[in-house]
Amino acid sequence: MKSSFFKPITIGVLLFCSSLQTYGQQVKPTDSGYAPVNGIKIYYEVYGEGEPIVLLHGAFYTIEMNWGELIPELSKTRKVIAIEMQGHGHSPYSDRKLDIVTLAKDVEAVMDYLKVDSADVAGYSMGGSVAYQFAVQSPNRLRKLIIISSTYKTDGWLPIVNKGFEDFKPEFFDNTPLQAAYNAVAPDKTNWRKFIEQMIAFADVPFNVGDANIARITAPVLIISGDNDGLDKVELMKTYQLLGGGICADLQPMSKSQLAIIPSQSHVGLMMQTKEILTYVNNFLE
Repeated sequence: MKSSFFKPITIGVLLFCSSLQTYGQQVKPTDSGYAPVNGIKIYYEVYGEGEPIVLLHGAFYTIEMNWGELIPELSKTRKVIAIEMQGHGHSPYSDRKLDIVTLAKDVEAVMDYLKVDSADVAGYSMGGSVAYQFAVQSPNRLRKLIIISSTYKTDGWLPIVNKGFEDFKPEFFDNTPLQAAYNAVAPDKTNWRKFIEQMIAFADVPFNVGDANIARITAPVLIISGDNDGLDKVELMKTYQLLGGGICADLQPMSKSQLAIIPSQSHVGLMMQTKEILTYVNNFLE
């Protein structure tokens, strides 16, 4: 079965069920540039001061598209480190094979480059899957984990999501808002089609970080999901239970992890609920 981190986001964007994240970023980074990591270059931006939080975007997104509304608020009290993963946004295209293990290693390498010993990590969609992998691979580098509309395994998505775009072709992405965003910042716009082909190949490979590995995560985890965001809510509840949640807190200690399901929200629409997400995130990080 073909599956994808990015099919839900692709559905929303390409069919215009929702508009893309508003380009609302009002602050400029205090630092930005390229970190040489694992044989490639990864673009990063840094905002604000305080305890660090690393932001990992969804498939095809840029920092601005995914986090433009949240960064100004988060950077008021935190040092925000936003990364654009391999081939995305400002990060150059590379023919290095994509997989979440490698992408999670890239996150740690960027932290090394920026001399960040440990950080909170927030990931949306594909970025959330990478964040789960980071939590397993690099537990000593993680303080708290925030997962927004994402899963650690293929079967965490509803079957209709996994089957919905099996015959997707690269040309379907041409002349879309995704290509416009890519062209606006990519160092070489001629790599657009190669990037899309690479991402489709990446999506064809099922993934699973592993139930046992998730159960061994000791950091507190906040899961934020839309009630209709394409995630299988039965599997989501199983994930929460693996993380110590889903208990009766009147009879035993409250779980250090949290689950928030926001009503009337799709996968793409959820990321636009800035006020709700900020409330949950800020309370969780206190």
